[in-house]
Amino acid sequence: MSAFTCLLGGSALSDFRTRKLVRRIAHETGADVGLDTKFVYFIESTAELSDAEVLALQELLQGELVNDVAGENLMLVVPRLGTQSPWSSKATDIARRCGLSGVLRVERGMACRVSGLPEECRTAVADLLHDRMTQSVLASLVEAAQLFAHAAPRPLVHVPVLAEGAKALRKADCELGLALSEDEIDYLVDAFTRMGRDPSDAELMMFAQANSEHCRHKIFNAQWVLDGEPRDHSLFGMIRNTHAKSPAGVLSAYHDNSAVLAGPEGQRFFVQPDSGIYQWLSESLPFQIKVETHNHPTAISPFPGAATGSGGEIRDEAATGRGARPKAGITGFSVSHLDIPGKEFPWNRNFGKPDRIASALDIMIEGPVGAASFNNEFGRPALCGYFRTFEQEVGGGLWGYHKPIMIAGGMGTIREQFVEKLPLVPGAHIVVLGGPAMLIGLGGGAASSVGSGQSQEDLDFASVQRGNPEMQRRCQEVIDACWALGEDNPVLSIHDVGAGGLSNALPELLNDGGHGGELELRLVPCADTAMSPMEIWCNESQERYVMAVAPDSIERFEAMCRRERCPVAVLGVATAVRQLKLSDSVLGQDPVDMPLEVLLGKPPKMFRDVARKRFEGDDLEAARLDTSEALKRVLRFPAVGSKSFLITIGDRTVGGLSVRDQMVGPWQVPVADAAVTLSGFRSVTGEAMAMGERTPLAIVDAPASARMAVAEAVTNMASAAIRDISDIRLSANWMAAAGEPGQDGALFDAVKAIGLELCPELGIAIPVGKDSLSMKTVWQDEDGERRMLAPVSLIVSAFAPVEDVGRSLTPQLDINCGDTRLLLIDLGGGRSRLGGSSLAQVYGKFGRQVPDLDRPSQLTAFFNLIQRLNRAGMVRAYHDRSDGGVAATLCEMAFASHCGLELALDLAEEDINAFLFCEEPGAVIQVRNEDLDEVMARFDEAGLGPAVHELGCPTAGDRLTLNSRGSVLLEESMPELHKLWAETSHAVQRLRDNPECADQELESLTDWARPGMRPQLSFNPEGNPAAPMIASGARPSVAILREQGVNGHVEMAAAFDLAGFAATDVHMSDLFDGSRKLEEFAGFVACGGFSYGDVLGAGRGWANSILFHEELREQFRQFLADANKFALGVCNGCQTLAALKALVPGAESWPDFVGNRSEQFEGRLSLVRVESSPSIFLQGMEGSLIPVATAHGEGRADFGGGKVPGELVALRYVDSDGAATEHYPENPNGSPEGITGLSSADGRVTIMMPHPERSLRSVNFSWAPAEWGDASPWQRMFLNARRWTG
Repeated sequence: MSAFTCLLGGSALSDFRTRKLVRRIAHETGADVGLDTKFVYFIESTAELSDAEVLALQELLQGELVNDVAGENLMLVVPRLGTQSPWSSKATDIARRCGLSGVLRVERGMACRVSGLPEECRTAVADLLHDRMTQSVLASLVEAAQLFAHAAPRPLVHVPVLAEGAKALRKADCELGLALSEDEIDYLVDAFTRMGRDPSDAELMMFAQANSEHCRHKIFNAQWVLDGEPRDHSLFGMIRNTHAKSPAGVLSAYHDNSAVLAGPEGQRFFVQPDSGIYQWLSESLPFQIKVETHNHPTAISPFPGAATGSGGEIRDEAATGRGARPKAGITGFSVSHLDIPGKEFPWNRNFGKPDRIASALDIMIEGPVGAASFNNEFGRPALCGYFRTFEQEVGGGLWGYHKPIMIAGGMGTIREQFVEKLPLVPGAHIVVLGGPAMLIGLGGGAASSVGSGQSQEDLDFASVQRGNPEMQRRCQEVIDACWALGEDNPVLSIHDVGAGGLSNALPELLNDGGHGGELELRLVPCADTAMSPMEIWCNESQERYVMAVAPDSIERFEAMCRRERCPVAVLGVATAVRQLKLSDSVLGQDPVDMPLEVLLGKPPKMFRDVARKRFEGDDLEAARLDTSEALKRVLRFPAVGSKSFLITIGDRTVGGLSVRDQMVGPWQVPVADAAVTLSGFRSVTGEAMAMGERTPLAIVDAPASARMAVAEAVTNMASAAIRDISDIRLSANWMAAAGEPGQDGALFDAVKAIGLELCPELGIAIPVGKDSLSMKTVWQDEDGERRMLAPVSLIVSAFAPVEDVGRSLTPQLDINCGDTRLLLIDLGGGRSRLGGSSLAQVYGKFGRQVPDLDRPSQLTAFFNLIQRLNRAGMVRAYHDRSDGGVAATLCEMAFASHCGLELALDLAEEDINAFLFCEEPGAVIQVRNEDLDEVMARFDEAGLGPAVHELGCPTAGDRLTLNSRGSVLLEESMPELHKLWAETSHAVQRLRDNPECADQELESLTDWARPGMRPQLSFNPEGNPAAPMIASGARPSVAILREQGVNGHVEMAAAFDLAGFAATDVHMSDLFDGSRKLEEFAGFVACGGFSYGDVLGAGRGWANSILFHEELREQFRQFLADANKFALGVCNGCQTLAALKALVPGAESWPDFVGNRSEQFEGRLSLVRVESSPSIFLQGMEGSLIPVATAHGEGRADFGGGKVPGELVALRYVDSDGAATEHYPENPNGSPEGITGLSSADGRVTIMMPHPERSLRSVNFSWAPAEWGDASPWQRMFLNARRWTG
């Protein structure tokens, strides 16, 4: 029997988070309470721990041994019983790495002492202290022993179909939440009657997931009768038509986890498997695209719901073909209106909501952080997205997003020879890769197929998963190692584990490979011994893949997994007979034994016999509105306003291939139209992606809404250098409240408008997509049943290859190129329709006629003309017209540039508001006066002359003036408008993060007297001080050192490779097992990321695994003391080396690095000053002010009250004047005196929190001075190391 030990740690919540929680308790319960929180650590071990082991754990966990936790109204918040938390898997790994082999598991909880709490409020307060999805609340340490309970497995259950027929299945359907249709019940009764046996609960749950609407897309594959008329096409057939009409450039569509698009020729940079040295290989560079939704889980539990949405989509990309690598992500949210405390928004009304789903505000506080956290820790930059709030009564119905849309998407890179999966062979090993099975996410595929409020509440919570991105990083490293082997890739086929868990993934893997399988259930890694066979087989525990590995390659594959410390289990083998047999060596029964054609065969095809229903809007008298008030309301509207609070929480530079993210200009304003990435570190080519959606319009005109979504995506993509509009490919995500009056007909018409009409005319294919057709929320209040429907919602994500990433256009106005004019290209034909617009919504109206793309040929002509003008250098700035109309477009361009606007229109006063605020398709461009005639002539030649309207010009200063026919209609302060535009972002940031930081950021962005970043260089970045050394041909070896969870190693390897080093991949496991020694290398670099998920303190787990290991400690001590060796630590590596400072001569005064002052992850482009220091990396760069990527959550230097070693400071965060600063966000982490980089006394060892390796070229900066060439100033740092090495 195992032993149980508890340690009590330090404060779990900061002062401001404690105050916030106390205020929330008072608001929800009326109770005036005190709150004290401490971390509690629970340790399960094989035997009672020795005194030495307890001391080691106390040092690791920073806690004291306790037998009980005293205090008034104690509540212990612990991981949900029956699960292992992501924190635990990593903390346990650290303990074992540190020699504590008897430790079986470490878990962390929070001891909450709530003083002054009335007993009747205890349950309500407990609900506020924990996330029901991922946590449990206990009353004592004794109860916490349940965390490590090892119970006997629950039994396999058989449903008596032979005796009771369909009645038995209907009962099981209700109890298990299977969401089976009547025809599926009949199908199953017939199938098992023919087999002569009763089905097991594992087989029924497996069938329900595999055949759910979520997995089978039955509505999209249905036969349709609309208004009594049979239709020739299914919805999916109409989508496939786009690819049939425009197949060029699509390498894979519709039959894999993502679509694959052709890419340019270029150089791929990856590890040579035999030597471990990074290499360049010239080959084609295709890229895969995928966009998913995770709506239901995000409604129930926003953080884990959104996190696993991003994680699941990442796995889709990685499991494409025979293995691929995710590259860049997108995230989007549609929610009902935000009820922000203390904010009065004229468009808000309280319509109520079900208790079981989160509020729109809670979703937008927690959900984006969940999605960002997963992307950050996994190591994928989030470069693009959207955000909409909508909640309104229109046409007698209540519409909105109580059931939210959560979009998770992105693109990756794949080798062309691995685009297609291979057929399996008998004897192929069937493996599961990744984390253990737990009782989470059970029935998620079926649960997401019904509306919010229609399923049982307990099943709702059971259907949501939780994420462990560090485990997924480990899986990804194994996948990358496999495809790097080229023709020796051991993977025949790979599938991600998502909806339905193994019960869906393994049948898909076998069926797609043309084989059956014989598998053993008890070989599945499992964290809960009490789970039944059905629960093990069907749970949706995340971060798992299933693979078929070639029979002769399993040993090499398992060796790769051991190196990455990635759990793997061989469950069985593929068989020629297409029968799925799952044995259970513990209970002695076969949970599954059925032909694959029964499981994945052809249940009766769905028919949809539906009718259209028209919903009417209302009248909006725009001419009567005060233009100034209208502008201010529109800028405050969340769909229009700043999205900064959604962006800076994400790492936008990891991977080193980002070119264009959301932030624009030296003030970093979030207004970019499209994201752009490089094909490779040496490439000029790249990829672009952008989004488009205009969902409210669908209430009255679903086809127009769909066309506008495509139009917005295309006008956003026009900012990138794309050869032709036909190079664009779309992912279409369709949401609707299927079955509700008129909604099926609206969905059919919208799909038809896109699939049979618009996209074929544009030459654009839709090779990938997703549907989620249960977008309704039903609940009861005192007046009876309430019902909210989401409009038919098409969210379009566009992707395309880019010819030249250096020609990416942004909304930043150029006020240094002479006189210029601003031109609107109106693709709405001058109709200025206001239905569904932001203007209508902020006045509580909807309007009648909605905007539309009436002439698709104009969009083609517009897009291709913008590309030609861009190639000719005639467009100085570009921004599409969308939410908020041209008024918002112009304001955003001025915000990015800190300039004024002088606008002059020739319109009647009654037409001004419609012109300014209509959201017809179009864009605004800035053109130099000297180019104006040529530009206008080209628009005339393209047939777009009548669509062009001169608007005015940008001006110095901070005033917006609008004149029309001699009258001044507007005169506004741009800083005040900017403040209104930032209002929602600032308000949510104050609730979510440290409010002092939020207030400082608002102060900065509204102070237009403060200049933006002003880089200065003390050296020529085109120079190469290492040229003689590189010319010698010698390439000193540098260890690109990584621990599990590190994700910034590839770009670091590229930095050293390009500087003349032989960059060599070294995992810490190589040092542990002795296959590598540090002495082999001239230097090492500890890379950025999240080693061990940053548990036990960022970088501390990595450092302690060295300090507690005698041989490794001595190896690092000798290396760091060697006068001929160098070391660099960046971000997570910086934190690690700081924790190893006892081994670094001359580093005794280095700080620790602790949580950012904002208490939030910070992804920023920051300005740093290079100080005069001993660092070998920064010689000759002293005095330079250089932008640099910042991406960390624990970067604040803490000197523990000791003296700051000024002579060792190498980098400081500075303000725009070059002065060291502690002001947020110029200093994103709050470090004293702006310190963010230090050197050892002799300069051989340098640590820094920012990421110079992510900006190896000027195009990598979110913004850089236009006069800089291709070489980034940060290249000098790595060239300096090469020069020093000799």
